[in-house]
Amino acid sequence: MSTPASEGVPLPEIQIFPERLLLASTTEVLLNKLYTVKNVRQINIQGEGLPAVMKAGPGTGGPVNHPERKKIKVRGEELELTVQVGRIFVEICDIDFVPQALKDIEEVCKEVLPFSFTLEVGRYNKFKPTTSDYKKGLVK
Repeated sequence: MSTPASEGVPLPEIQIFPERLLLASTTEVLLNKLYTVKNVRQINIQGEGLPAVMKAGPGTGGPVNHPERKKIKVRGEELELTVQVGRIFVEICDIDFVPQALKDIEEVCKEVLPFSFTLEVGRYNKFKPTTSDYKKGLVK
């Protein structure tokens, strides 16, 4: 029997680790297809930052016109992509659904990504506030 997430049990995540950083167009297609996989609760992305303004060096304060800093549409919502995606973390509703979700996510990745990738199951993002969060005043 599985335990509901409301009891504080960390939900499983499937990490997608592509061989290369993703273009904005590939990220958009991949995220939209991943959200169609049954039992996907949420998706988090991680990658190289794409700042809007130079933070250091002779051009400090000037604009950074990176071609991959674009607006993408995910599930009908327009989002500004501030990272060039290198990892995707797909949270699954329940541990019992992981085997099927893993198969479905692998199929989506094979369809969308023209290069190799690895998939791993685990827990990669924090799921409850840490002591540091309390100290910083982020949680009351």
